[in-house]
Amino acid sequence: MDLGVRWKLHGDGKVPAPGAVVRPDERLSWPRTAGLGAQHVVAMFGASFVAPVLMGLDPNLAIMMSGVATVIFLLATRGRVPSYLGCSLSFVGVAAVIRAQGGTSATVTGAVLVVGVALFLVGLAVQRFGARIIHAAMPPVVTGAVVMLIGFNLAPVTASTYWPQDQWTALLVMLFTGLAVVCLRGFWSRIAIFLGLVFGYVLSWALDRLFGQIHSVDGSGKLTDHWRLDFSAVGQADWIGLPTFHGPSFEWSAILVALPVVIALIAENAGHVKAVGEMTGDNLDDRLGTAISADGIGSVLSTAVGGPPNTTYSENIGVMAATRVYSTAAYWAAAGFALLFGLCPKFGAVVAAIPGGVLGGITVILYGMIGLLGAQIWINAEVDMRNPLNLVPAAAGIIIGVGNVSMEFTDTFSLSGIALGTLVVITGYHALRAFAPAHLKTQQPLLDEGTSSYDAKNASGDDGDGGGTQRAGS
Repeated sequence: MDLGVRWKLHGDGKVPAPGAVVRPDERLSWPRTAGLGAQHVVAMFGASFVAPVLMGLDPNLAIMMSGVATVIFLLATRGRVPSYLGCSLSFVGVAAVIRAQGGTSATVTGAVLVVGVALFLVGLAVQRFGARIIHAAMPPVVTGAVVMLIGFNLAPVTASTYWPQDQWTALLVMLFTGLAVVCLRGFWSRIAIFLGLVFGYVLSWALDRLFGQIHSVDGSGKLTDHWRLDFSAVGQADWIGLPTFHGPSFEWSAILVALPVVIALIAENAGHVKAVGEMTGDNLDDRLGTAISADGIGSVLSTAVGGPPNTTYSENIGVMAATRVYSTAAYWAAAGFALLFGLCPKFGAVVAAIPGGVLGGITVILYGMIGLLGAQIWINAEVDMRNPLNLVPAAAGIIIGVGNVSMEFTDTFSLSGIALGTLVVITGYHALRAFAPAHLKTQQPLLDEGTSSYDAKNASGDDGDGGGTQRAGS
């Protein structure tokens, strides 16, 4: 059986020939391949650092399981779809809601594990019936609205939790990260979030040296005098050791909050596979179902041991576009580096020490970008918001999701925020469509057709804007 783990040496193994690319089944010399793998790890660092911290999970375990998920993905797709699977930011809002309801880390990972199972089943359905089964249930107007409400539902987390810890650091980090995304080119723009974190670390250290402790709320919400950057846990951490594992627990209220995120993951995978196909010149439509299932399996395994869910990373598409190296061997190297990082508790302690003000500046941009990806789906699919069939369910669902509107059905069961907003968008669209006059029922393009051209163009830098962090790991 061909598992895609044999590669032909490209040329002399040093650099691609002028105008040539290193295809997925080719590689450069092993030292250069290892270097490219390290570059892919750096590209995914920003989002993969931030996501587990925001979800309250072990960053060491997150990095380790991202390597495991990447290996599973490469094996499942037989090495045809070069991709790195890192921690998904789409679940950050879900984790915040579940914890606000009194849920623990086990509750969070249990709910997300169910989403991974659902994603795996969707992938099997796509393999059996084709992508149209997705688009029949979730056309672009629905998908865009759900992605938008998931992102914007996170706004109160930044406003009430991170920003107040150090508002001036948050403001400066926000400005620096924004400049990095817009002004830097190629690979550097792809790691703008990581650069923003580094800038925030240095800035917080400098402010501590210049002005001493800050009087503000800390991570627990208590008003105290504290250092912006506290490295005490870093000194106590070991250099080598296993991350913290824990089993999941399952609660229906948490599962219902998390399930809508499967729509965002389907959209991410569809756009990613289409973009990679156009960049490599291969028709990968037959790999879409496999890619979705592999993402689901990787997320199930990660959450089963206490890690976060995973998704395909657009940042790494940018690395491929910049280097013109699409070799899956580089991703195997990246997965190996991730596994090694996961065995270094001191590395995890450094990540966990990210100051709240730094996260405030990062998340202002990051959460907004997640939400605006919904608008991007609408634009790419040419969704007509003048059509009330599209406008009404999307408008209602987004307001419910962003405003965290709640519906109590019994004393023990209620729906709110993301879960209720998603339900309103999906059921509202199909119910209205059943009664709408024929002239409102316009045909819309498939999800992967609607997102592919933009993703491939943006990833390859054809628009001349330097790329930018398109999905930031969501």
